[in-house]
Amino acid sequence: MNTPNLKLSPFAVAAILMAAASAAGAQSQTAAADTSEGKIPTVVISASADASADGLTRDYAGGQVARGGRLGLLGNVDMMDTPFNTLNFTQAVIQDQQARSVADVLQNDPSVRVARGFGNYQELYVIRGFPVNSDDLAYNGLFGLLPRQFVASELLERVEVLRGANSFINGAAPGGGGVGGSINLLPKRASNNPLTQLTVGVDSGGQGYGAVDIGRRFGENGNTGIRVNAVRRDGDTPIDGEKRELSVASVGLDFQGRGFRLSADVGYQNHNLQGARPSVTVSQGVALPSAPDSDGNWAQKWTHSKERDTFGTLRGEIDVARDTVAWAAMGARSGDESNIIAEPTVGSAGGAASMYRFDNVRHDSVRTGEIGVRTRLRTGAIGHSLSATASGFWTESRNAYAFSNFAGFATNIFNPVDVAAPAADFFIGGSMSDPKLTSKSILSSYALADTLSMLDDKVLLTVGVRRQNIKSDSYDYNSGVSLSHYDQSKNTPMAGIVYRPVKAVSLYANYTEGLQQGAVASGDVDNIGQAFAPYVSKQKEIGVKYDVGTVGASAAVFSTKQPSAYVQNRIFGVFGEQRNRGLEMTVFGVPTRGLRVLGGLTLLDAEQRVTAGGVNQGNDVIGVPKTQANIGAEWDVPGVRGLNLNARALYTSSQYADGANRQELASWSRLDIGASYVATIADRKVTFRARIDNVADKSYWASAGGYPGSGYLVLGSPRTAVLSATVDF
Repeated sequence: MNTPNLKLSPFAVAAILMAAASAAGAQSQTAAADTSEGKIPTVVISASADASADGLTRDYAGGQVARGGRLGLLGNVDMMDTPFNTLNFTQAVIQDQQARSVADVLQNDPSVRVARGFGNYQELYVIRGFPVNSDDLAYNGLFGLLPRQFVASELLERVEVLRGANSFINGAAPGGGGVGGSINLLPKRASNNPLTQLTVGVDSGGQGYGAVDIGRRFGENGNTGIRVNAVRRDGDTPIDGEKRELSVASVGLDFQGRGFRLSADVGYQNHNLQGARPSVTVSQGVALPSAPDSDGNWAQKWTHSKERDTFGTLRGEIDVARDTVAWAAMGARSGDESNIIAEPTVGSAGGAASMYRFDNVRHDSVRTGEIGVRTRLRTGAIGHSLSATASGFWTESRNAYAFSNFAGFATNIFNPVDVAAPAADFFIGGSMSDPKLTSKSILSSYALADTLSMLDDKVLLTVGVRRQNIKSDSYDYNSGVSLSHYDQSKNTPMAGIVYRPVKAVSLYANYTEGLQQGAVASGDVDNIGQAFAPYVSKQKEIGVKYDVGTVGASAAVFSTKQPSAYVQNRIFGVFGEQRNRGLEMTVFGVPTRGLRVLGGLTLLDAEQRVTAGGVNQGNDVIGVPKTQANIGAEWDVPGVRGLNLNARALYTSSQYADGANRQELASWSRLDIGASYVATIADRKVTFRARIDNVADKSYWASAGGYPGSGYLVLGSPRTAVLSATVDF
């Protein structure tokens, strides 16, 4: 598809489209104005996390998942009307399972497994076998605003998972994710009912926990809301010698006016780890060691990870006409990280390893925003929902690093050795006290979409295209001199169809693409400096959804091809290919009174289709198991009012830690159990919760890799007990 070479920014294009949509709705504008005269109607808000007339989609039966979620420029869409497979977790799951982070919530999704970032403690989420790191989490629709390493669950109203490639829906993710899926996190809002909750608790290891959640509505008919959250965690974890300290505070505001809505969020998170258990790299050709004891720790006592972030968003929506709304949103984040890390490289199946010290500091500045318009109209028997949007993302990062001697010091992951901290003066990049600018990225895009409804809305056809531009610059750590410049654009089309032969059944299919920044040729090659267009991953998917009001289910078959680059005959180029295909099935709801279920099965075949020299061609991709299964249930105990028992079982089949498929992790399974009891004490509602994850205290390697071409191992968490009490004032 060719795009005219117009001298207009994406925001200017969207402004023009907004004006056009306004003109298209002019006939209905007068009627809309008539209804807006007089007294403001009573505001009815359950937990709207957006400056939106529709608010959040309704909870499904059982309250664990929602009926739909945000689909980028398409807005909130019911699960039966979207040509994608989604799963949207509610506040009930987050709170009842005492989730600490996004990773804890996503353990409920059979298409997702949790891994770790490369060389740090960053939570990383693998959807359909493709990594999505924390840089690519969206916060109320905007990328890059949340802390990079860890996001506390207390900030969130919902966790929305869109499975599959989604660059058309959301734009290219700044961290290169978006191939296997995307995750959108929704902040909390004040509901109609006043809320004052105090929660205190304790975890295994003695870590204390306290949280306050307050929500109120004020003004004429409750048109103004405020939601305040504050969290503190401090103490040891169930892992030997590991300490965690977390402080979180957030404020969410919203205002419902005549024909317009506003919302804003401000958040702060300070997260510190001391002696945290690091990942493990196993040398090529070495048999994988068995998993050490689940509570074992080979970290050096002098290692730490510190992360501090301040972030905020502002969003507004206006009713341009009866069937036309326009919106704008913006956000910013300032983040600082400081780490001293030492990760073992294992050289024998007996666990003998070497470690060296790595220090780094980082400061991130992020600004992002979007504007858009959505309108409805009809042409004969066909209805249209037209959407247009433009988005911009800007970030710069200042970094510095320092290594100790790479020869390192000896240890063993089964019998760790504590040593004095070696000097980090062997290899240094930049100034640790005053890091220079090392990278800068600017992403901009504009998109158009039309959802056509036909045959009495039994058929919904969505088509659209997004024009994406990616600019990226890197600079020398010491001199600040420019090292590389990248500036490429790409069109990302999308087509999806939904057919509802009967009310309870929805058949769908889609073709969509994922977009990642292309590489720049470097090293000893003949085309050094050549910048490649963004990599396009192509996805095809068909599926079926079932909804009888009390029980919902979905099944999807998909295939995604992702290109990769390597050197061939002294030319660096995009020659390689990875293909992930699979089947995923999900079920949720209330099959019988007092019983709620949530789970599913994912079967994956991730193959290295084309590789350098054909060496690993046909082998499995690192860190992608063939089978993932989850099943969770909650049971209201008959005869004991307020008592609930719950359990969740997870299974992950074997996976490889190397491209040659010689290092294989064993399959693992885990059982988590919990209970809650609601009582009235001194005229106050008190909810007691207890949970034990990994009941059998199994020792297992939970994941391999997460960074392309790397197969580092992460040990599963030990048995972890959590007790808490929540008082409603």
